[in-house]
Amino acid sequence: MAHPKRKMSKSRRDKGRTHYKAALPSLAVCKTTGTVHIPHRAYDVDGNLYYRGKLLIASKTATTEVTEEKA
Repeated sequence: MAHPKRKMSKSRRDKGRTHYKAALPSLAVCKTTGTVHIPHRAYDVDGNLYYRGKLLIASKTATTEVTEEKA
């Protein structure tokens, strides 16, 4: 197994990592709900789960409120 001939100092090691920096995530605005979210990901709005502007999973509190209003 290969081993380095000399120890690389901490400062020299860290110089190679100087070009890596955290980038701001790209964001999108939903046309249906108007919320800002990460594109191509499901996002939460008031307990409901949306993806591509469509409701995927409704929260239990939202469904009980709708059934109570109908009754």
